[in-house]
Amino acid sequence: MKRLLTITFYLLPFTFLFAQSIVVKTDKGKVKGFTKDNLQIFLGIPFAKPPVGDLRWKAPQAMDPWKGIKECTQFSASPFQNAPAPFAFWSSEFLIPKSPISEDCLYLNVWTKAKVQKPKAVLVYIYGGGFRSGGTACPIYDGSNMAKEDVVFVSLNYRVGVFGFMAHPELSKESSSASSGNYAILDLIEGLKWVKNNIHAFGGDPNQVTIAGQSAGASAVSILCASPLAKGLFKNAVLESGALSLVMSNPAQANEAKEKAEAAGLKLAERLGVASLAELRNKSAEEIQKTNLGQAGPYADGYIIPVDITGAYLAGKQNDVNLLIGWNKDDRLSPRALPADKYIEQIKTRFKDKADEVLQLYPATTDAIASESQTAMSRNEFFGSKQYGLAKLQEAKGKGKIYMYRFCRDVPGFTPETQFGAFHTGDVPYFYNNLHTVNRPFEAADQQLAKSMSQYLLNFTKTGNPSGKGLTTWPAYDQKDKKIMVLDKQLEVVRLPDEKQVEYFNK
Repeated sequence: MKRLLTITFYLLPFTFLFAQSIVVKTDKGKVKGFTKDNLQIFLGIPFAKPPVGDLRWKAPQAMDPWKGIKECTQFSASPFQNAPAPFAFWSSEFLIPKSPISEDCLYLNVWTKAKVQKPKAVLVYIYGGGFRSGGTACPIYDGSNMAKEDVVFVSLNYRVGVFGFMAHPELSKESSSASSGNYAILDLIEGLKWVKNNIHAFGGDPNQVTIAGQSAGASAVSILCASPLAKGLFKNAVLESGALSLVMSNPAQANEAKEKAEAAGLKLAERLGVASLAELRNKSAEEIQKTNLGQAGPYADGYIIPVDITGAYLAGKQNDVNLLIGWNKDDRLSPRALPADKYIEQIKTRFKDKADEVLQLYPATTDAIASESQTAMSRNEFFGSKQYGLAKLQEAKGKGKIYMYRFCRDVPGFTPETQFGAFHTGDVPYFYNNLHTVNRPFEAADQQLAKSMSQYLLNFTKTGNPSGKGLTTWPAYDQKDKKIMVLDKQLEVVRLPDEKQVEYFNK
C-alpha cells in the first residue's frame, strides 16, 4: 500500500495549524485526502466520467487516466434532484445538506485507518431516498466511527430520479444491451468495480466486501444480489427496510414493463416539446427535473435483471451471499390513521371479497386498534413482506446464511410532533454509530444500543456473522424457527412477530 504523506503549516495570529494530507495511487491516477482522528479520509473520488452531455442517460463510462494529483478533500455535488426538503414526516434525518447538486455526481468516499497492518474488510453504503433523492454528504452516513473499528468504509453516489431511471425507445436502440433506464444500478455496479480494483490501495480487502443499503438503497442491494453484472463484487449484503421483487411471471410481463417505462420517457419528451434524443440531451437539467412526470425506480429490463429478482432466485442464478435483513417497528408511509369506520370502508373497497380475511389479520374493533392495524399493514406490506420473501428465497435456493432483525427502539424526540416511534430511517444513526449527527435527546440506552448495533454490523462485515464477544448471540434465520433479533434497549431473540400478517402480503 503506497501512500505519500505531506505536511502543511498554516500561520495565523498566535496560532499554528498543523494539517496532514495523504496521497494514494489508484488505477487511474493519484488522489489526495486528509488525516483526521487517526483516520485517512478521501472525499469525492471520481469512479466514472461525468454523465453529462452525450453521456446523459448512458451507462457509466470508466474514467480516463489523469496526470498529477486530484484533490479529494470535500464531498462532491449530490445527484441532481429537487432542492432538499422533507418529503415525509420522518425524512429530515436523511436530507442532504444544502450543497451543490449536479448531474456530475459519480464520486465516492473512503474512510480508512491511518495505519493498516493487513487488509481490512470493506463496507460499502448505498443511501436511500425513494430513488428520487439522496446523496453521500448526509451526516448520518459519515464513515468515521465504523472505520475506527477496523473496516474500510465506502459511500458512493448514484444518479436518482429521471436522470437515473428514464427509459426511452431511442435510448434502448442506441444501447448495446437493447435496454434503457436503470442507470442508477449501473452506477452502483461501476462503483463496486472501482472498489474491487482499488480498495487495496486504501488498506481494504477486495475479496471481503459487504454492501449495505437502507430503503431505496436496500432495494438496490436486492437487485445487486440478483444481477449477473454484480457477480463476484461482494460477499455479504445488508438490507435495512427495503427490498424489491419485480416479479414477472412470463416474458410478456417483462416486455410490458419495458414498454411502460419507455412510454414514460416518450411522454416526458412530448412535454418538453422535443422529438429526438439529441434535443432531449440538450435540455437543461433544471428544465427536465421541472417537467419530469415523477418516474423513478428500477424495472426488470432483461439486462441488469434478466427476468426478475424472484425468478433469479428460483432459477438459482442469484449471487450467493450472506444476508442481514430487517425492518423497523414503525416503518410506514403515513403518520395519520383513519378512524375505524373509514378504515373498514377502505379495506372493503380495496380487498373486496378478501376484506373479512384482511380484517381478521388487521382488525378495527376500536379506533385505537384500527390505528395499530394501519401501521402494521403499511409496515408489513411495503417493507416486511418483501424482506420476508427474500429470506424465504435465500433459504430455499441460496447457500449463504440469513440474519433477520426488527428495530423497535422508539427514537427519542423533543416534542410529540417529532416522536414517530421506531420510524423509517430511525435505525441508520444506530447501525453506523452516528447518533451525534442527529439533534435528538438520546439517552445512555441509545448510546449503548448504537454501540451494539454497529458492532453487529462490523462483525457481519468482517465474518458474515453478526455475533461476537460481548453481544447477545444472533442466530441464523430459518423458516422453521423464524428466530430474529429485536434491536431495542434490551436485545432479545424472539420468533418473528406477526408472521401471519407479514406472510399475507408475501403470497
